[in-house]
Amino acid sequence: MKLDSSISAVITGGASGLGAATARALAAQGVKVALFDLNEEKGEALAKELGGVFCKVDVTSDDDVDAAFAKARAANGQERILVNCAGTGNAVKTAGRDKKTGEPVHFPIDAFNRIIQINLVGTFRCVAKSAKGMLTLPPLDDGERGAIVNTASVAAEDGQMGQVAYTASKAGVVGMTLPIARDLMSEGIRVNTILPGIFNTPLMNGAPQNVKDALSASVPFPKRLGNPDEYAQLAMTMITCGYFNGEDVRLDGAIRMAPR
Repeated sequence: MKLDSSISAVITGGASGLGAATARALAAQGVKVALFDLNEEKGEALAKELGGVFCKVDVTSDDDVDAAFAKARAANGQERILVNCAGTGNAVKTAGRDKKTGEPVHFPIDAFNRIIQINLVGTFRCVAKSAKGMLTLPPLDDGERGAIVNTASVAAEDGQMGQVAYTASKAGVVGMTLPIARDLMSEGIRVNTILPGIFNTPLMNGAPQNVKDALSASVPFPKRLGNPDEYAQLAMTMITCGYFNGEDVRLDGAIRMAPR
């Protein structure tokens, strides 16, 4: 797909981190961007910087997502690009002992379900609604109507202790990449997924320096955290390379996560 001002994009989780870097990369090519996020302050500021539009969205809500797509399309037209970066995580063992009482406890099912709803169902919700909109577009010269990039995690393949919900959600994103690409193949919509390793995002910035140093040292090469711009670089390749379809790609400096 050739990028220019005739193309519009939606980036979920677009107010910061991986999503913000991708929004900047797309806007630099003239693409009209819409940012979906819960962080209104950061989202509005970045949208103003990029000349785009911000939509406050909870991806677990059908109504929120419908309203956001309507607002984005009213401002920028029907998107040909969707990049899903919205997500969250927690750290809870499947079963263990209460730290205060020592009594056996299990992972609260509602907490498990929350991660699945945001990371997996929320991703699919945005994919399905965006793809439906893309079907209204005429195909480009090469027959393409759109490109979708989802975000999983290396945890999808080597999840650590306490990451069962996060790993399940991200493994689901990986698992649905090829079936969605096959569902949409006759309509000229490509779908790919990035599995980031340990990245220097706002969430990671809150970690103590010694923790970040230890994480950096665990990466085979280069021995550092990933930069959001590097995620954006891969996302841009997935968007612009017309033969890139149905793939799940690790971006992790060759790291393989230890059990803990």
